[in-house]
Amino acid sequence: MGTLRLESVPEPKYWHLKTVLTEALDSEFAVGEVLPNERALAARFGVARATLRQALEQLELEGRLQRRRGVGTTVAPPRVGVDVGAEHHGWPLASGDTWNLVDCTLAAPPAAVADALGADRDEPVHIVRRSRVSHGQPLAAELLYVPQASVPELTAIDAPSGPARARAVLRELQHLELEGQDRAVELGSARADDAKELDRLPGAPVLVVTTRYFAGGRTAALSAATYRADTCRLTFGASGGVEIHHDDPERQAS
Repeated sequence: MGTLRLESVPEPKYWHLKTVLTEALDSEFAVGEVLPNERALAARFGVARATLRQALEQLELEGRLQRRRGVGTTVAPPRVGVDVGAEHHGWPLASGDTWNLVDCTLAAPPAAVADALGADRDEPVHIVRRSRVSHGQPLAAELLYVPQASVPELTAIDAPSGPARARAVLRELQHLELEGQDRAVELGSARADDAKELDRLPGAPVLVVTTRYFAGGRTAALSAATYRADTCRLTFGASGGVEIHHDDPERQAS
């Protein structure tokens, strides 16, 4: 195909380029296929590489592209629907929980977490690390902060280290009567440790789901789960089957 020059449009050039690239992805590339390098793409569409990068970053944010270490930019598969509806969840490790236990340490949490837990900032809490995988691909990484006061019967004998300790902490947590929980979702950027665990590049877009668990009239635990924004579509209970296609108003919600 010959070089395509973009016409003058009122919208930002990178946004118009994103639309053109989307059409090319739909018609010319298969899922998993590696895109040409930036130099080749910029030449084909007659734009500066800075403009091209903006368009590619937007497509990555929308889940159409993935940047992979040692591979390059590839066409992303459809997002995986992940249910985060509060009505379907009890304590972590309850029936239906799909997280994998990784590790557990006892350390002082970040200041914002300590404040949310109502704990002293230098007071150690149990920090449980968990991961979520689908078809061999990492979807999310979680840090679950549990004050020692929430699991007073936990002993070193019951929970020596690693996944065994994590499981013991979560089992003890379930002895509390869960009074409720609240959940917030926000867009963020992958930190170095998140990026490594999720097989992403640092700074890649992620969805951060923060959950507070209430028991005994206080926050008994706090979860910070980081989801890959390029592969996950967060759903909330009964709304999980609804899809709105902004690119085609005649398509029906499924």
